[in-house]
Amino acid sequence: MKSFILGILLSSSFAILANDWPRWRGPDLNGISKETGWTTSWPAEGPKQSWKAQVGIGFSSVTVANGRVFTIGNSNETDTVFCFEESSGKELWKHSYPCQLDAKYYEGGPGSSPTCEKDRLYTLSKRGHLFCFDAANGNVIWQKNLIDELGVKKNEWGFAGSPLVEGNLLVLNVGEAGTAVDKGTGKVVWTSGKEMAGYATPVPFNSGSERMAAIFSSQALIGLAMKSGKEHWRFPWVERWHINAADPVISGNRIFISSFDKGCALLEMRGGSTPSVVWENKNMGNHFSGCVLVNGYLYGINGNTDKPEKDFRCLFLQTGELKWSYPGLGLGAVTVADNKLIIMSERGELVIAEVSPDAFKPIARAQVLGGKCWTVPVFANGRIYCRNAQGTLVCLDVSKS
Repeated sequence: MKSFILGILLSSSFAILANDWPRWRGPDLNGISKETGWTTSWPAEGPKQSWKAQVGIGFSSVTVANGRVFTIGNSNETDTVFCFEESSGKELWKHSYPCQLDAKYYEGGPGSSPTCEKDRLYTLSKRGHLFCFDAANGNVIWQKNLIDELGVKKNEWGFAGSPLVEGNLLVLNVGEAGTAVDKGTGKVVWTSGKEMAGYATPVPFNSGSERMAAIFSSQALIGLAMKSGKEHWRFPWVERWHINAADPVISGNRIFISSFDKGCALLEMRGGSTPSVVWENKNMGNHFSGCVLVNGYLYGINGNTDKPEKDFRCLFLQTGELKWSYPGLGLGAVTVADNKLIIMSERGELVIAEVSPDAFKPIARAQVLGGKCWTVPVFANGRIYCRNAQGTLVCLDVSKS
């Protein structure tokens, strides 16, 4: 009987907990945490720092699952996947492999975030290194290089979309319109053209009874069948430098897309035909991190090149109307929890504000990091994780004592 109970405990040891953040943009892939009951009553110096780590240059966010925190960084032309204990920051394991920094106009380093599902961790490098790890100990279950195997072109700043687990598939923004591999073996199930990919993560949605993925390629938004990779429709979206980096935001049969030099649009899907334009304007130009949709309003960083000053904005989804803008946060990023905006400014200031279409209403703010901070903050289990480009990762305790 004891051995049976032990077996049950071991088999469930990597079950994702309710307030974990096991993948890019969180459990529901929308940048929103369901967690409540945390505090914004901080001392002048900010929330308590539970722990700090150095993880190398890069912009990979963190994922949090079953007491562990995962991220990726680069030092000396070498990527390292890190696993820390959530409560203490103790390094539990790491795995390194040669990968170029590729510092072109910015610091370089990895841009995608790890994906944890059950007892497996999946990572993708900017140079196409794809890994499946045992999340508990870091043992490599399988690995491959997609550029070498498929002959796909590397986009200018390297692959940045995070792996999406869908059933037995791992869906990736690699190739012109995505690639899928078997998550258990790494075997390629389907792949698209060899032209450059975009930088966003595939976003799942339903079309009738079929499970679909929205792939933001370098020159179009593409809707395809997840199981087969069959392309159902393609909506051209050509930004000057082919930087389609912000994830599409899906609401019912509508999709919001945004790129910093082109602006934004709301599209309406119509079965298997090309989506129609509901509206298009330049009221939001997401540079890296995408908007978060709450109660029909979009909140995000506008990096549109029409304006030298970057600002934080609120748009009404249905019409594209700009409700308000707030300057001074630079090319930061946002997450939402408990009807609050959790914003990391480009210069390392953590800002908490009400979710409100009426005005920007700050609640608390503190300087928690220095240097450049483009990486989205993550909120999980009463802790906020913030990272800068040079690889300083801080874990901040905002739980109520």
